[in-house]
Amino acid sequence: MIRVVLEYIDHKLKGYENAFVKFLIKCLKCCFWCLEKFMRFLNKNAYILIAVYGKNFCTSAKNAFFLLLRNIVRVAVINKVTDFLLSFGILTVMAAMSIGSFYYFTNNLSWVSDVLPVPELNYYWTPVIIIGIGSFFVAKIFFGVYDMAVDTLFLCFLEDLERHDGSAEKPYFMSKELMKIVGKKNKFEDDKS
Repeated sequence: MIRVVLEYIDHKLKGYENAFVKFLIKCLKCCFWCLEKFMRFLNKNAYILIAVYGKNFCTSAKNAFFLLLRNIVRVAVINKVTDFLLSFGILTVMAAMSIGSFYYFTNNLSWVSDVLPVPELNYYWTPVIIIGIGSFFVAKIFFGVYDMAVDTLFLCFLEDLERHDGSAEKPYFMSKELMKIVGKKNKFEDDKS
């Protein structure tokens, strides 16, 4: 709502050449954009902790914020790796669908034309571009589910590290493969060996 008001003020001031006001509007837009991104990030993690513990929003938002703040390096690494892999997946799906539709509409795949009739097109780029754009949005929505799953598992992993110490009273609940990656192990399992 605040950004809409700023856009309205910016639109009304288009005719005026006051450099200070333009600078101030741009600074406010930047600040509110950053605030919006932060709130979206915090909301997503707060809703994950609401689902895990069933506490209210404010408590979950505070707990999520401090949990992520205590593990800021891990958060940065997992977010960048996840963003890269999901972006690569989205672009791979989009490229595969676009290339496949290009070969289909140009009738370069004879085995496909035996099964499916290829329409006669004067300009085959239009359906190829539409299929590419459509596959981008479908893949983005599909991989958004994976992004939420990664965030949920990551928060559960961080909670497991903070609440448990690997003793017999408080064992880690993460998988053995994950314990091996992060260099943790349940101490009572060492005693059995």
